[in-house]
Amino acid sequence: MNSYGFVRAACVTFEVTVANPRVNADKIIEHVKKAAQNNASVILFPELCLTAYTCGDLFLQRVLIRSAEEEFARVMRETSAVEALVCVGLPIPFGSALYNCAAIFCKGELLGIVPKMNIPNYSEFYEARHFSRWPGGRERISFAGQETFVGDGLLFRCEDFSELVVGAEICEDLWVPLSPSAALARSGATLILNPSASDEVIGKSGFRRTLVSAQSAKLICAYMYADAGVGESPTDLVFAGHNLVAENGAVLAESKKYTEGILYADIDIERLAAERRRTTTFALNGFGCDALIRDYSLVLDTPAFKLNRHVERRPFVPSDKDLLGERCEEILTMQSQSLATRILRSGAKTVELGLSGGLDSTLALIVCARAMDRLGRPRTDIVAVTMPGFGTTKRTLGNAEALAEAYGAELLHIDITDAVVQHFKDIGHNAENRDVTYENAQARERTQILMDLANQRGGFVVGTGDLSELALGWSTYNGDHMSMYGVNCGVPKTLVRYIVEYEAGQSGAELSRVLNDILDTPVSPELLPSDQGRISQKTEDIIGPYELHDFFLYYFVRFGFSPKKIIFLGAHAFAGEYDSLTIRKWLRVFIERFFRSQFKRSCLPDGPKIGTVTLSPRGDWRMPSDADAALWLSELDSAE
Repeated sequence: MNSYGFVRAACVTFEVTVANPRVNADKIIEHVKKAAQNNASVILFPELCLTAYTCGDLFLQRVLIRSAEEEFARVMRETSAVEALVCVGLPIPFGSALYNCAAIFCKGELLGIVPKMNIPNYSEFYEARHFSRWPGGRERISFAGQETFVGDGLLFRCEDFSELVVGAEICEDLWVPLSPSAALARSGATLILNPSASDEVIGKSGFRRTLVSAQSAKLICAYMYADAGVGESPTDLVFAGHNLVAENGAVLAESKKYTEGILYADIDIERLAAERRRTTTFALNGFGCDALIRDYSLVLDTPAFKLNRHVERRPFVPSDKDLLGERCEEILTMQSQSLATRILRSGAKTVELGLSGGLDSTLALIVCARAMDRLGRPRTDIVAVTMPGFGTTKRTLGNAEALAEAYGAELLHIDITDAVVQHFKDIGHNAENRDVTYENAQARERTQILMDLANQRGGFVVGTGDLSELALGWSTYNGDHMSMYGVNCGVPKTLVRYIVEYEAGQSGAELSRVLNDILDTPVSPELLPSDQGRISQKTEDIIGPYELHDFFLYYFVRFGFSPKKIIFLGAHAFAGEYDSLTIRKWLRVFIERFFRSQFKRSCLPDGPKIGTVTLSPRGDWRMPSDADAALWLSELDSAE
């Protein structure tokens, strides 16, 4: 599918003419064709839109009921060439009763009729005067010249995309304690339609938005809500046409009230399906309703599909600045609380960490300081160790020393150069050969020093490596890979930067200056000799931009997306910054490194889970260390 699992949804509110199905049918036909021209695959109209909701006792007139059926048949005929699933609200007689219904059809075929299950008859509503509550179950019905089913538990499944399963409930059905959509979702519906005529009163729109959003989150589904609006009789009520599309708790699109038109949103059905598979308690099978599935066919493979949806470049970082500050504070609290608990329970007298003057060790020191404050202990119980080697620059060393002083930690300065040179002699390694042995020997020497200091002082080593480094294996096995507690293991590199920036904004002038200089320093392991005092080894020049790798990490681990879809999303998110070829290049690096580095993650130290993506072998990510990446690389090579 060129749409990569996305389905374009359209909620339509048009100016109805009360009690005139012919005029309303003309507008429905017009809007169906218009929405389809914009590649909408699912089109939803409001409750009773074919007659208008505010017909009152005219609903009991045979002329109106007959006209609605005739005009509905015409709507199906005149849209039979349209590649879309359409839902229209209208009154339908069955037996000796009249029902408020949603009729679902596709390319001229009436797939099913869903009656409203909960008929409001309180406050301004008096629907029970005209409509009956469906007693339950399903019946065959002949309507608009076709044989179909009417009743509850109807699901509509796309043959061309089996994960697109549509269910429907009507207005009040959402507002009751046991909504029909709950059973529909647990029976497989990934998209719920709600044709509605929800009148407007002060404050109701905010509640309505929350309700739609919450229902989509609870059911791990997409939820389309099309509301009656302009043209409904204002005799006693006001209708605002407040249309909404939500996906798993996020409002994708929302119309401006008191307007008419089409609201579009691109729903990621693949993402919903992935989330449900991950959430095993969702229990799709056996706990829903006694569903009847009606299949239909749609051409979803549109060559010129262009995503009409915002994709965050930094999915781990809130785009809202106020929320970002709150999130940074919450993460620091989570990290420091978990570390404080570990210190208390272990009886540690001190904590030791290597302070490089880089982002990760800076964040670790901030967390250590907060943990000691929580415990009411002096910050001198933090032993910050600078261990300059062959590539250490004056800039990073100076920043490390200034940090330790600013946070009140005990500072130790241990130069590792002589020890590493002696080690090279011991193992017969030429110090001019600056290979992986040259680099890793330094990392392991630093870890040895920290471990021994911890033994000496009755403490433990705090790890500084972040989530992005764990994903890429950008650490030395049994070197910086190892510690007694890794406080940053759940924080990706892009978010580390923002947390340090947040801390800088909360600090005094001198500390803020140091933190900002650290933020401006290129990310580097500083394992190769510096170039006249400048950092010669820049991590992102070697393994690629961290903002791309964090993007890959989020969609690869969190949703299990394929390389093709990740490239598609990346090209959309980073348009104007990285082209598809560049994204593909670094995605290959990510996949190769992710697979071959699992052995490092399989024996990680403890550390707190922070977000929905984590790589702890005891928690969210369990993978064999010798898994083959060939399947993913093959698809990557076939990507357009």
